[in-house]
Amino acid sequence: VKAVTDKEFVKGNKNAKVTLIEYSDFECPFCKRFVPTVEQALKDFPNDVRVVYRHFPLRSIHPNAQKAGEAAECAGKLGGGGKFWEMHDKLFAAPSLTVDGMKAMAKEIGLDQGKFNTCLDNNETAEKVNADFNEGGASGVEGTPATFVNGTLVSGAIPYDGPGGLKEAIQQAGAQK
Repeated sequence: VKAVTDKEFVKGNKNAKVTLIEYSDFECPFCKRFVPTVEQALKDFPNDVRVVYRHFPLRSIHPNAQKAGEAAECAGKLGGGGKFWEMHDKLFAAPSLTVDGMKAMAKEIGLDQGKFNTCLDNNETAEKVNADFNEGGASGVEGTPATFVNGTLVSGAIPYDGPGGLKEAIQQAGAQK
């Protein structure tokens, strides 16, 4: 899997021992179900875990996933990492995704409406979403969510606790409570 760059939005301790690189799709019900699992990891391992979100829109079955990824990237482009993650949370919380809805979300999180609309309408961040998708595919991602725990692929919306859970994978990668 491609190394994390300074251009990506990181949640958690930037110098953490364990990096979760999550390939996800904002329209995927399994990805939505996996969000609290990742949040729990950040709570339980505040010093040792960081999360990087990468886009893997399953365009054939999720027609708004590409645009949703672009919306998150536009939010980050205009407002930094904090706004990226706010948009991330809004997109996953939405019962359905539309371009108009994404524009309303941008306004709700305090982004400049005109700049956001221009960014989204002009596909200014499409290349980033496409690059993530292509890199994910090259790294072995076939579906979502797919999370790399320090480079080891963990496929699916696995549970947090229990054998084979995310907590166990994080601890095996060196994180300590």
